Amino acid sequence: MHAKRPVQAPTDPVLTQRLALTPVGRDDVDDLNLLYDDPVVAYWTGPWTRVAVEAWVANMVGRWAADGVGKWMARDRSDGSLVGRGGFTRIDLDGEAVLELGWAVRDALTGRGYATELGRAALAWAPAHHPDLPVVAFTEVHNRASRAVMERLGMRAAGIIRREGLIEGMTGVRPDAPFALYRL
Repeated sequence: MHAKRPVQAPTDPVLTQRLALTPVGRDDVDDLNLLYDDPVVAYWTGPWTRVAVEAWVANMVGRWAADGVGKWMARDRSDGSLVGRGGFTRIDLDGEAVLELGWAVRDALTGRGYATELGRAALAWAPAHHPDLPVVAFTEVHNRASRAVMERLGMRAAGIIRREGLIEGMTGVRPDAPFALYRL
């Protein structure tokens, strides 16, 4: 007879080959400031002040408590250094409750497969903790790198949605930017 493996709590660390994923917490503000100061990350996420990061962290701590899901800090398992952040946010997408998968990887570490590794870990985690919620991801239509990650994760293009974001060739954040929607 095989021993049944216990289901982990939603907030237990998730380990991949290279990453340790832990729920965003109040002690992560300095690392998130470092992440959001990277020029490429800042381009996609907008400029962040320390106050804005602290508010985002407080909101994420609340989401983990209320929804049992949120974003993780991603750190290198070998030395604990910051790789990025990612995971899920439970959102309402046009009247449908979904888990929205997202990530941000430090500029110096992009192109090494970390976003894909984090995404795969999240997709493996979701069925055990939120089996009834569909998984989506979206990004500005011109963010080809994130779209490629979504495709590597087995997600398929599902249309265009409009959100506040960037439009290629235009400056500043726009209220009705086109985002490519992907579904698992």
